[in-house]
Amino acid sequence: MTKIPASGNASPVLKQLIFQQIGFSVVTALAILTVLPIIAVLVYIIYLGAPAISWEFLTAMPQNGMRSGGIWPAIVGTFYLTLGTAIFSVPLGVASAIYLSEYAPENRLTRLIRLAIINLAGVPSVVYGLFGLGLFVIFLNFGTSILSASLTLSIMTLPVIISTTEEALRAVPQSFRVVSVSLGATKWQTIRRIVLPQSTAGILTGVVLGLERAAGETAPILFTGAAFFLPRLPNSPLDATMALPYHLFVISTQVPGMPIQIQYGTVLVLVAFVVLMNIIATILRSRARARRSW
Repeated sequence: MTKIPASGNASPVLKQLIFQQIGFSVVTALAILTVLPIIAVLVYIIYLGAPAISWEFLTAMPQNGMRSGGIWPAIVGTFYLTLGTAIFSVPLGVASAIYLSEYAPENRLTRLIRLAIINLAGVPSVVYGLFGLGLFVIFLNFGTSILSASLTLSIMTLPVIISTTEEALRAVPQSFRVVSVSLGATKWQTIRRIVLPQSTAGILTGVVLGLERAAGETAPILFTGAAFFLPRLPNSPLDATMALPYHLFVISTQVPGMPIQIQYGTVLVLVAFVVLMNIIATILRSRARARRSW
């Protein structure tokens, strides 16, 4: 408890404590105002979507123009697209961040590259979809497929992964690098054994943010890999697939007479998919922070 001195300085100290309490109250109120709408949306989705959730809904093939049956192909397709995005974007994004953070000199070209990465993070997803359509579907002749969609989503998520990974690498104290090199380690050994393990938590944050965006996007896969109605699982990366975001778009806008429970049930499954990714990432980040030396 802060003791207010009995001298003439009591009034300024009291004012400072009052302003501090007001500031805490304002911040708390703003936090509550931010969280309450999110909670309200989740409660509304659960209220309308929970009645549709069943074993058949999660594991059966769609039937009757998607008005009945399940959404199993869309769940599997979303998993394939997310996995494909991770395979292409994570190694390239982390490698690019390592180069920019550890090897690239600070000059005009490097600053231009970073500015381009920041700008690419703000490009609308539909632009990436049209780019993927022109490059992967038509020019490289991959067709409308999981491969085309995964490559398109990978390009879209690269700016997020590169930016957050570079910040995580730069957050590692420079003294770690100095000590490692002074003990005889090469620059790459220092990065691989010291810098990367110490920045794992931040790297995971960027990867999860990028993959979550990829899992929930509709426009890029609309042009490159999503199928309107496909009551079977894909057999290869060159096959088209159903996906939860595009499936939700279709049943909400193009299928008349669609029960609202099925729409919100699909939303609930997509939200659960993203939340599961967050939980896994949180566990991995917690373990990485526990092993961190600073």
